[in-house]
Amino acid sequence: MLKITEDLRQLYDEKKRALHALTHAHHEVLMKLATAAEFRDDDTGVHIVRLGLMAEKLSLLYGETVEFSFMIRLAAPMHDVGKIGIPDHILKKPGQLTPDEREQMNRHAEIGHQMLLSTVPLFELAASIALTHHEKFDGSGYPAGLKGHAIPLEGRVVALVDYFDALTMDRCYRKALDDEQVIDMIAAQKQRHFDPELAELFIDKVSSFIALRENTNARSLMFKDLIHLSADDLIGLR
Repeated sequence: MLKITEDLRQLYDEKKRALHALTHAHHEVLMKLATAAEFRDDDTGVHIVRLGLMAEKLSLLYGETVEFSFMIRLAAPMHDVGKIGIPDHILKKPGQLTPDEREQMNRHAEIGHQMLLSTVPLFELAASIALTHHEKFDGSGYPAGLKGHAIPLEGRVVALVDYFDALTMDRCYRKALDDEQVIDMIAAQKQRHFDPELAELFIDKVSSFIALRENTNARSLMFKDLIHLSADDLIGLR
């Protein structure tokens, strides 16, 4: 009996180590994909880190589990990985896109989904985010024109935090907007662009999201830091 118990314990330990190694490998692949996307779009470096942390925080505020919120922290930075498939003359164009260029740019959602689609849960979540983060609550988004709660929660969460962070940072084609202006824009887009419940939660706790942004910037965090550093950890840093 003692030998059987010892064998079972050893088997459990081996499976635990194997699972840890596999999980680490999944994170490593996502990190490399994130880095590849950054090379294509010069503006996105710290943005994707902030996005992961903000997505985690909003998920927790919405009542999601710690496990799901951890997953979205790692998966959200993959939202625009499909831009790898968009030509540079469109991706980095400083002016307004033509209708044809906009159509090509919008394809990044489906490209990212195809790149990430997998039976691995972390990649499955990342694929869903890539495909649905440009859908809008009123059904006017792309690529499928999904409406309301037909849009997966992860897509609704990332749509909101991406909007806030992207508009409050300098881009190659425009200067950053003030926080207050973007908050007003989010409030005006409830029920249209954004899930109204998520928008209310975000606006009510916007100081936490601003703290996440500022602390991330101050520490020059990278994607690999998301594996060990949570949103609440970072908000508490001074």
